[in-house]
Amino acid sequence: MTAQEKYTPRFEERYKKVLVPALKAKQGYKNIHEVPALTKIVINMGVGQAALDKKHMDTALKDLTMIAGQKPVATAARKSNAVFKIREGMLIGAKVTLRGKKMYEFLDRLVTIALPRVRDFRGINGKAFDGRGNYALGIKDHTIFPEINFEKVDSARGMDIIICTTAKTDDEARELLRGFDLPFRT
Repeated sequence: MTAQEKYTPRFEERYKKVLVPALKAKQGYKNIHEVPALTKIVINMGVGQAALDKKHMDTALKDLTMIAGQKPVATAARKSNAVFKIREGMLIGAKVTLRGKKMYEFLDRLVTIALPRVRDFRGINGKAFDGRGNYALGIKDHTIFPEINFEKVDSARGMDIIICTTAKTDDEARELLRGFDLPFRT
């Protein structure tokens, strides 16, 4: 066994040792597998400027790699749009799907480091659930992550962060995410 295999992220330990027993008692679950869990986190970054200049796409992929700790996939346009000068198949975005240890580490960095760095931060929207227990969060500036060197950024890019859970309802998912200290607005 390597040192990497023995390492358990802080939020994963919190989930197993604190959240599972607490949610099981509070919700009255009979089986441990009924307790909601995180399945994946998808980070999506749209790069509209890539239609005009390809270097924007390269920097976006590099930035997303540093933020996620995993290589992203470039996404292509599905339809042509003359107004935005986009042709079908042109690379206009990047996304990465995090699972396992990297997912818990990213969530930890998001909650403890990145979100507190947002200017005039008053909490995240508590109504951005999809009805099936998944939560979507939009960030306007990717420089809130400490991995990004502010001096080397040519333009601030926004990103979408989708947290997917096994929860059946939005209330179950909200309770799970509160356990991870996501700062919901009341």
